[in-house]
Amino acid sequence: MSVEVEVMEEEWLHSEEQVRALLEWVRGREGVEPSVYPFMRVVAEQALRPGEARGLRVSDLVLPERGLGKLTVRYSGKAREIPLRSQSVEFLRAWIREAGLREDDLLFPDLRGRSASTPVYQPVWEQAQEAVLPRDERYSWRLGEPISILRESCLVKWLGMGISPFAVAELAGPALPALLPCGRRRDRLGPPGGRHGPSGVSEVVNLAPRSG
Repeated sequence: MSVEVEVMEEEWLHSEEQVRALLEWVRGREGVEPSVYPFMRVVAEQALRPGEARGLRVSDLVLPERGLGKLTVRYSGKAREIPLRSQSVEFLRAWIREAGLREDDLLFPDLRGRSASTPVYQPVWEQAQEAVLPRDERYSWRLGEPISILRESCLVKWLGMGISPFAVAELAGPALPALLPCGRRRDRLGPPGGRHGPSGVSEVVNLAPRSG
């Protein structure tokens, strides 16, 4: 028995190259609060809702010296665990050390130690889109997309790689019918337990795009 999942058309999303270019533009940008780049990178790589990322604390992370790490995310009163590749573990360890964060601190605080609000990162995100994205007639409308498009682009990339929607939903959080609510096309995807069934979670970790 197969499951129907809404899948966004490719032109609604950012490509892996565009996501990488957007993050590179933000990284080290003069005048940008230090937490903005790591915040955006985690949203893009782990397919988090921006609100989920804003609420993360250092204590939500398990960052071992070797092997996979773990991120615990909470949404609507429910918690889920997301495995972290070694590259993500190293990046987050470096960020915590650089920012001088303690276990109970917010992972992405603003300069006053509060949760990074939309006014902190939205102007930077808009500037990055203006600087990086093409301005041709077909794609120029995407310049106004919210930062959540990074999450959506990641989810659809995972699905496009053949990962089961059940495995993607386990990482993304929402129920299957709401996995990609803005979708334009219905694709029929297989049931759990197949080649990309529950084991697909580890495949997402192994095949997720790498950021510099």
